[in-house]
Amino acid sequence: MVRTPLTPEERERGERLGALLREARGERSMVQVAAAAGLSAETLRKIETGRAPTPAFFTVAALAGALGLSLDELMGRCVPVTATG
Repeated sequence: MVRTPLTPEERERGERLGALLREARGERSMVQVAAAAGLSAETLRKIETGRAPTPAFFTVAALAGALGLSLDELMGRCVPVTATG
């Protein structure tokens, strides 16, 4: 199966999500946060570095829960400013 290339907006949103997750993780290790979310550390690493810019909803929800973030906050901080304007 061939994947459709990501748009620049999708890549940018993925970079924002990764930065937000890194910031929220703070001093905790990737292994600790990934385990709390029920994910592998490699999955979290890919999301944080933008190599997986469009993670599944349930993956994002699990990470939000493990980091004490609301999904509303995540969405609000990952959507480009021009899209909400």
